[in-house]
Amino acid sequence: MSDESPTVKVTDDTFESEVRNASEPVLVDFWAEWCGPCKAVAPTLDALAEEYRGRLKIAKVNVDDNPQTPREFGIRAIPTMILFDKGEVKATLVGAQSKSQLVSAISAHVA
Repeated sequence: MSDESPTVKVTDDTFESEVRNASEPVLVDFWAEWCGPCKAVAPTLDALAEEYRGRLKIAKVNVDDNPQTPREFGIRAIPTMILFDKGEVKATLVGAQSKSQLVSAISAHVA
């Protein structure tokens, strides 16, 4: 993940402020450096972060560096993406998703 990425890096310590208290919906990608499907979906998430800028935040939680948050949400497989709106879980997607699958899940909650 480069510094130019339009996604937001979130940690156990910043999850509350970046996700639960966000003013816009947040799609959280639970991923790991060693996960091939996670790397495969990353460019799609970057593209969606650009497309939905100002209407949706896309956040990434590295499960190896931040074990507390994935445990809290019962993450058993990665990538897992959870859509939050006003701090509530609205959708959960497990496994690498196509752009159309992600847009379908997002569009129900993002204007």
